[in-house]
Amino acid sequence: MKLIEAVINRLKLPEVRSALDELGVVDCMESSVVCHGSPARIMVFRGAKFVADVAEKVKLEIVSADESVERIIDAIGSIGKTGRPGDCRIAIRPYLEVT
Repeated sequence: MKLIEAVINRLKLPEVRSALDELGVVDCMESSVVCHGSPARIMVFRGAKFVADVAEKVKLEIVSADESVERIIDAIGSIGKTGRPGDCRIAIRPYLEVT
């Protein structure tokens, strides 16, 4: 068993969810994260300009059997990558099931 953690852009979430549904992934934990180091945007608040270098993203956590890990990673990676650095990060860890 493996734990797959993927941080993707919030706008890509519906496409990734539909791809995971096609692969048979029925349970996936989603949580909102704020990432620093994104491309900076200049914003104006009450007349003052400031640089916003944070972006809201979604972290997906999936527990999967060893046989289907590669298919899940390929699905998330092909949809989640947008060409900008940091838009799709995937980590794979061993998952120890305690009975």
